[in-house]
Amino acid sequence: MRFLSGIQPSGKLHLGNYFGAIKQYLELQDKGEGLYFIADLHALTSVQNGDKLREMTLDVAIDYLALGLDPKKSILFLQSDIPEVTELAWILSTVTGMGLLERCHAYKDKVSKGLKASAGLFTYPILMAADILIYRSDAVPVGEDQAQHIEVAQDIAQSFNAVYGPILKRPEAKISPAARVPGTDGRKMSKSYGNTIEIFAEGGSLKKAVMGIVTDSKAVSDPKDPDKCNVFALYRLMASPAEIEELRSKYLAGGMGYGEAKNMLLAKIDATFAQFREARKKLAADRGYVLSVLKEGAAKARAIAAETMADVRKAVGISP
Repeated sequence: MRFLSGIQPSGKLHLGNYFGAIKQYLELQDKGEGLYFIADLHALTSVQNGDKLREMTLDVAIDYLALGLDPKKSILFLQSDIPEVTELAWILSTVTGMGLLERCHAYKDKVSKGLKASAGLFTYPILMAADILIYRSDAVPVGEDQAQHIEVAQDIAQSFNAVYGPILKRPEAKISPAARVPGTDGRKMSKSYGNTIEIFAEGGSLKKAVMGIVTDSKAVSDPKDPDKCNVFALYRLMASPAEIEELRSKYLAGGMGYGEAKNMLLAKIDATFAQFREARKKLAADRGYVLSVLKEGAAKARAIAAETMADVRKAVGISP
């Protein structure tokens, strides 16, 4: 079983990234071959500063390794280190209907938020399909809101195979079992909303983010509904069943303010991620090691991509 996923280097990783995706990747490391790439080419649609993109790209690599991605079990690499991906993307664009791209909600969502309506943003799903199809992935771990990307890759593979024969493997989405991770304002946690709690935040910055979580205006003495509280929703992602039930009882009984619940959440975040923070500090001081992991990962990924492209080139009539 081969798993594949990618992440854009567009800012600091947050709890939504971890519980919505990265935690699942770590759990899959002993269940198959994992390929995880940092999508620096995709990031060009929103990050157009070379120095900033290079720094954020390396930061994501450090973050993944610090959180437990094992280069002996998984392949970690940069999207831009596999030139075959952009070659496949062009070939796929010649069999992809405009209507398919026009229906993609990600393009509409980003334009509605003020992102420039570039050709790259419009054809983004084709490059994403190339990322998935070139490694002949069996499953792509995603959240429910990203399932359309996999459906597009499936449709594009079908279009290509209808013209040239059964060359490309149809991938399947592996929907993350994680619950929706709310941001500090109650919406889905997202950098674009500015409502995140960063994984590696600590001290005053972490406390400020946690204490800023939006709650209702019920008094300390009032009973509260844990299932409608953003603080409780985040706490339960990290707590044991017994701890969850204990806090639930406090909510229902009344006599506990949201400030107390936020302090419990703050302590739980510290306990969960403290070891990862220390690992990250060591990795950040040894960037040579991180770069070597990316280089070795790219060599392994490119070997897989080359096999696929040999078949694609032969099918479409392009000489090796």
